[in-house]
Amino acid sequence: MLSSVRLIAEPWDCGPGGYQVGGFPPGWAEWNDRFRDTVREYWKGDEGRVPDLATHLTGSADKFNHRGRRPWSSVNFIAAHDGFTLNDLVSYNDKHNEANGKDNKDGHSDKKSWNMGAEGPTDDADIRTQRERQKRNLLATLLLSQGTPMILAGDEFGRTQKVNNNAYCQDNEISWVNSGTRSTTKAARSPSSCAI
Repeated sequence: MLSSVRLIAEPWDCGPGGYQVGGFPPGWAEWNDRFRDTVREYWKGDEGRVPDLATHLTGSADKFNHRGRRPWSSVNFIAAHDGFTLNDLVSYNDKHNEANGKDNKDGHSDKKSWNMGAEGPTDDADIRTQRERQKRNLLATLLLSQGTPMILAGDEFGRTQKVNNNAYCQDNEISWVNSGTRSTTKAARSPSSCAI
């Protein structure tokens, strides 16, 4: 029964030895956070990322080219259910998780984000144009890279979590996916990421 099933791992945990990217056997695909971080850093303009980017564009062979594993084993992504949405990634430098009731101490602080010169929404046409271009750059890199692309639900239409990068505890418009229709629909209780 499992012979035709594709198994996907989120290969990290907080315990000792919990980071296992590239360590799963053939037949498994794994979320590749190194792809995410490198692509974000490259498009943000961080120096020295070109060699790493080349590795990740071609299937992250440094992690996945062993034991007969194929490029599809690398599940490439820019954003996921735990972290910034694509829109927030290019609109904010800092997380704002105040609504979670933990004094903004929850959620990962190393987001590799860049607000293009204004924190949050802005009327500056140049910054808005630059943000839209940056979102297209990130998505094009994701879709043209070898591996299995995963897109966060709502990134295709600019969904925001109001810069909350740890919205699992929110059951309101911060975590809901609203496609712009008249009625607001809640996101599924499972992660809103989907490998395609």
